[in-house]
Amino acid sequence: MNSKTPKKGISARRREALSAYGFLVPNFLGFLAFTSIPVIVSLVMSFTHWNIFKHPVFVGIDNFRSLLWFHREHGRLVPNDPFFWQYVYNTVFLMIGIPIGMAGSLIVALMMNRKLKGIVVYRTIYFLPTVCSGVALLILWKYLYNSDIGLINSILRAVGVANPPDWLGTTFWAKPALILMGLWGGLGGYNMILYLAALQGVPSSYYEAAEIDGAGPWAKFWAVTWPMISPTTFFILIMSIIGGFQSGFMTANVMTGGGPAGSTTTIEYYLYQTAFEKFNMGYASAVAWVLFAVILVLTLATWKFGGRVVTYE
Repeated sequence: MNSKTPKKGISARRREALSAYGFLVPNFLGFLAFTSIPVIVSLVMSFTHWNIFKHPVFVGIDNFRSLLWFHREHGRLVPNDPFFWQYVYNTVFLMIGIPIGMAGSLIVALMMNRKLKGIVVYRTIYFLPTVCSGVALLILWKYLYNSDIGLINSILRAVGVANPPDWLGTTFWAKPALILMGLWGGLGGYNMILYLAALQGVPSSYYEAAEIDGAGPWAKFWAVTWPMISPTTFFILIMSIIGGFQSGFMTANVMTGGGPAGSTTTIEYYLYQTAFEKFNMGYASAVAWVLFAVILVLTLATWKFGGRVVTYE
């Protein structure tokens, strides 16, 4: 009897292990099929010229040279692909809203963190736009920005502005209009929830100690609240930078088509146009890998700098 007991135990452990592997295999296969293999294929494709209608032709680093290199023309340096650099500028410009949105999310979280009657209802109301369809919200804002019948211009005319801006129809106003829309969407979004969770995690004893030392509201914020929520701020900053470089497709596709004159085309939308409108898959893959490299470098730089200013309890 005793000699058979270990075999049963081993068999049970093996069955348990096989059961666990059985649950892991579908996810692993999905990861291989939809993530790992496409990433490797895109890297290989970035060194080819392929328009999906003909066989790929190996071109070495020509795609990257066309994308990043400059040439001299009439005595000055000109980018080989001026559109790419214009869209890099557009992407970075639209990211101006990141620190403003973070500050706004923190202010809303501070208000939502107060112990008031019905505060849960207000939190729900502020978070509601986040669960709505992104396309539906973009269509809503497109109508709000309409130069003829939009609510924003109607209000401006009512207060005496004779010629309100054509928000999405001029290169001067298009990017600021998208930044303003992004700020509205971010105030009650996930950043606010993250800040609210961080604020609720600050021990009340810290505030009590600060009050004993005679600290006022501002002093308590800078001496207690800000250091305690700095890890959350750092996390939001990194994720916002990554998201900022990977955003813009839906907005451009629904609201502006990348116009006017390419002023709202981001790197992501340029990648889409190159791959699925021009069918230049090799060049689009090169754009994707350059975008990956930029995000990686900026994330590592931010991480190195953030480690010096973030306070961990």
